[in-house]
Amino acid sequence: QVQLVESGGALVQAGGSLRLSCAASGRTFSTYTMGWFRQAPGKERRFVAAINWGTPSTYYSDSVKGRFTIARDNAKNTVYLQMNALKPDDTAVYYCAARSGGLNPTPSAYDYWGQGTQVTVSS
Repeated sequence: QVQLVESGGALVQAGGSLRLSCAASGRTFSTYTMGWFRQAPGKERRFVAAINWGTPSTYYSDSVKGRFTIARDNAKNTVYLQMNALKPDDTAVYYCAARSGGLNPTPSAYDYWGQGTQVTVSS
């Protein structure tokens, strides 16, 4: 069982930066693939980025590639999402998720979810 708690969401101006954190409980955190997803009002939940437990390898959606960076610290049971050059279209609730398999952009492939943190980017 893994419990996830996100933090770091805020209101920021376009062009600004934020770093989201996701703290995980559970001794097997280092073996899980971790993902970030986001959901804007009235829209479906969409993949942002994922990082596996190995090398590690990462995977990004085209909409954030080059602006966002996912990283993990297994010693702290924490995964991060560094978000730079933020745009109003990045406004959403951001969710952290965990799965026992490899990198995957599909929300239904993830077993555990956090409660979400709000990111609002003003123009």
